[in-house]
Amino acid sequence: MLRELLAIFRSGDPLASMGSDFTKMLALSRDLTLKAGVVYFGSEVNPEERTRLFKQDVAINKLERRIRKQVIKHLSFPGNQPSVPYCLLLMSLVKDVERIGDYAKNLMETVDLRGGPPPSDEIMAELAEIRAGVEETFAATPDVFTKSDRDRAVDLIDDSKSLAGRCDTLVRRIAKSDYDARAATAAALGTRYYKRIGGHLLNVLTSVVMPLHKLDYYDEKHTTPEMPSGA
Repeated sequence: MLRELLAIFRSGDPLASMGSDFTKMLALSRDLTLKAGVVYFGSEVNPEERTRLFKQDVAINKLERRIRKQVIKHLSFPGNQPSVPYCLLLMSLVKDVERIGDYAKNLMETVDLRGGPPPSDEIMAELAEIRAGVEETFAATPDVFTKSDRDRAVDLIDDSKSLAGRCDTLVRRIAKSDYDARAATAAALGTRYYKRIGGHLLNVLTSVVMPLHKLDYYDEKHTTPEMPSGA
């Protein structure tokens, strides 16, 4: 089904403009995630820059609402019923990307709870590796999505699941650490937000390999070449 949706995006179909907006959402969310990571790991940001970054999240939200409006308008016209499955897929994808923007914003806000630079220890080194993994996945996701690259999507899904497991283990380490309350809260929340960003990226990647009714759920038996992408 994703291949058909991408073909529509590249055509003169009214859904093509929605594809353009979705691409913008993905790019804005990635940029916000990268900048949030810089802030979280200790780079000072002046109030003007922070306001600009928060406005970026607002722009993501506006794009989501615009796509929703476009979908509703498109489906209101007679004869567009065949587009329903593709619109359902798009509505699911834009929600995931919008949530990424929210979690990136939350990641920046966590710095205020910590009230200082992050600790320099093994826990933060592990979180830095998780951050790098999430950012690498994000860097690859747009190309994998637009090319409907099933093999690469499967690899990235496996990587994302591994990162999620590492996040769970790290939270337990933080709970047993000698961090004070503020540092522990910031570390645990930062870990959680990276897990959720990675989780929503995983949801986008599942659209490459999973049928619509199992979107967001990874099942290896549906990744074989014999299984039609729209089954």
